Amino acid sequence: MKILILSFYFKPDLCAGSFRTTALVDSMLLEDQKIKIDVLTTMPNRYSSYTAEAEEFERDERINIFRIELPSHKSGMLDQAKSFLRFYLEVLRIVKDRKYDLIFATSSRLFTAFLGARISRRLRVPLYLDIRDIFIDTINDVLNNRLYKPLILVIKIIEKYTFSRVQKVNLVSRGFLSYFEERFNSLNYDFFTNGIDDEFLLGTKRYAELSSEQSTKKKVILYAGNIGEGQGLHRVVPKLALKVGDDFMIRVIGDGGRRKALENAVENLNNVELLPPMTRENLTKEYVNADVLFLHLNDYSAFEKVLPSKVFEYAAIGKPILAGVSGYAATFINENISNAGVFYPCDEVAAIQQLSKLNFCNVDRANFVEKYRRKSIMKNMANSIISEVK
Repeated sequence: MKILILSFYFKPDLCAGSFRTTALVDSMLLEDQKIKIDVLTTMPNRYSSYTAEAEEFERDERINIFRIELPSHKSGMLDQAKSFLRFYLEVLRIVKDRKYDLIFATSSRLFTAFLGARISRRLRVPLYLDIRDIFIDTINDVLNNRLYKPLILVIKIIEKYTFSRVQKVNLVSRGFLSYFEERFNSLNYDFFTNGIDDEFLLGTKRYAELSSEQSTKKKVILYAGNIGEGQGLHRVVPKLALKVGDDFMIRVIGDGGRRKALENAVENLNNVELLPPMTRENLTKEYVNADVLFLHLNDYSAFEKVLPSKVFEYAAIGKPILAGVSGYAATFINENISNAGVFYPCDEVAAIQQLSKLNFCNVDRANFVEKYRRKSIMKNMANSIISEVK
């Protein structure tokens, strides 16, 4: 059995898509010794300010990894479109004379899913899609402008084509279900969320044991991840920093299309620190040394359906969590994670109220960690995928 895996991100890139797909591939190889896999991905490119060494082609007994070099880019829409076009054309070139029994595509921006549908249709083999976001919802919110109406119409056509071919769809968030049921009521669904890696748990335990005193007497509120329009940090961090005053240091680690806007908004504040993306090992140290872990999504209706992957890592640390989210994510956190304060996005007054209710100590979330171990989730997902061709 030969499976094609399409993922824009893969190890050693630093993002949820990379961690997720890497773990899934490892699980698939373990679950069925007869499986052979081709992974078609990109050279590490999640952040323009972070580079990681990787081979363009890796071959093992049962897996081939093809990494496609992309043009240099930031996080703008035009740059992203150029990058995906390169990925799209190169993937079609590489698979031109290859045969597969199943196509798997994981996608947050729809177009990797569309690429999977094109290849599936051409080869007449099953297609399994892993959907990590509803792209058209995000576009409608972020690009709320009549000039983009033709683009949205094109995306709807692409979406319809993509989901007309699929055998099964995994939705990373159950909040997505109502959207898909309204439009594609005959689909078969899985619900395998993001999860917590064992390596991350071991690293957290190790650094907690070695942790030294904070370099600052201020309590540290830490955000780690993408700094884009979807996170809306430029809208909330400056106001939050003014509210917390000298008692807290807000530390932001990451990069993205709105980092410059955030830099400009906090340039006169002495309690906000911006750091570049860092390896997962170093990031784990930062988690352990923080006092509060901060999560935020912009106040767009599209984000009421999502469940950010960062929720799982944050919860595993045991630290207090301050989360500016709404909809499904807010419900999930309130129902599943102790010592977490949830406030409506961009509302700094509500954020301060929730911050004041947190206990600044580690809590035991062992039950949550056990339930959402990535290894277990990916094992079940691997078996679901494999069953589509048996």
